[in-house]
Amino acid sequence: MANIKIAAIGFLVLSGIVIAGFYLQDNHRSPDQIILYGNIDIRQVELSFHDPEHIEQILVQEGERVKQGQLLAIQALEGFQYARDKAAANLEVQQHIVNKLLHGSRPQEIGKAGNDVNAAEAAVLLAKKELSRMQTLVEKKLTSAESVDKAKAKYDETRENLQALKEQYSLTAIGPRREDIQAAQAQLKADEAALQLAKKSWEDAHLYAPKEAVIQNRILEPGDMANAQTPVLTLALIDPVWARVYVAETDLGKLRPGMAAQIAGDSFPGKTYAGWVGYISPTAEFTPKTVETTELRTSLVYQLRVYACNPEDQLRLGMPVTVTIDTAQAPLNQPACPAKP
Repeated sequence: MANIKIAAIGFLVLSGIVIAGFYLQDNHRSPDQIILYGNIDIRQVELSFHDPEHIEQILVQEGERVKQGQLLAIQALEGFQYARDKAAANLEVQQHIVNKLLHGSRPQEIGKAGNDVNAAEAAVLLAKKELSRMQTLVEKKLTSAESVDKAKAKYDETRENLQALKEQYSLTAIGPRREDIQAAQAQLKADEAALQLAKKSWEDAHLYAPKEAVIQNRILEPGDMANAQTPVLTLALIDPVWARVYVAETDLGKLRPGMAAQIAGDSFPGKTYAGWVGYISPTAEFTPKTVETTELRTSLVYQLRVYACNPEDQLRLGMPVTVTIDTAQAPLNQPACPAKP
């Protein structure tokens, strides 16, 4: 019985030592330091084509690192090229129409209209003389009244034709109406916009990397039909990288954006990464279950985004990290990472 009591006492002492060790390990810090726990987070981009068409080429593989502006995939371009050529031809035709209206009537056209007027005037004089002659003959009973009527109708016809040709001459000399020119110019602008749209559709048939990133998923393959609703590639942006951590309300007032931070992970023991506080959530939430802290899981916390310097690309998406922030230091004016080697 004595041995059992001694063993029990020893077990309690040992347990106390272990618990105290864990407690001291988690709280062995300066009063000005806040230690937070979280995971590395990055942004992801899903790239898709704008117009439906088959994929011709995909130029990258999963895990490949790409630079900003690098060409990643191309659709079949034949249909887009036809649309662009057609729009360019329509624009050229309309440009000629506008130029014709702006230049007005050519001298030869005005001269022809004037000659038509002169010919019509001569026709009127001839018809008038013929009518007078028919009237003289009918008075002498040398022709019928019907001949006079025909001559009168011919005279009236030539006069109407002369008036029409005079008006035509006036319009030819003045040139196109202002409204016609404005309508043609408006159509020209519409054709220019149609050509730009066709060029944009052709350009949108090429996928480019928006930023430096890593190809995370290659969803479609050459030959697949791609459209705006179906992503082709998923990219993981490697800049910026940040640690998503949570701070208790009691420590919230000690933090300011720009404060320097040190980030450590389990993958590289003893190594820390420089960082700074970049974002503090304005709303509280319950501590996520994935965050391993020594605080109660039901405590309300605020999310922080601590940006990390990651020159060797060792911090990966989802990696658990520990963030230490020294609240005694003033926030940095312009926090930044050193240039990558």
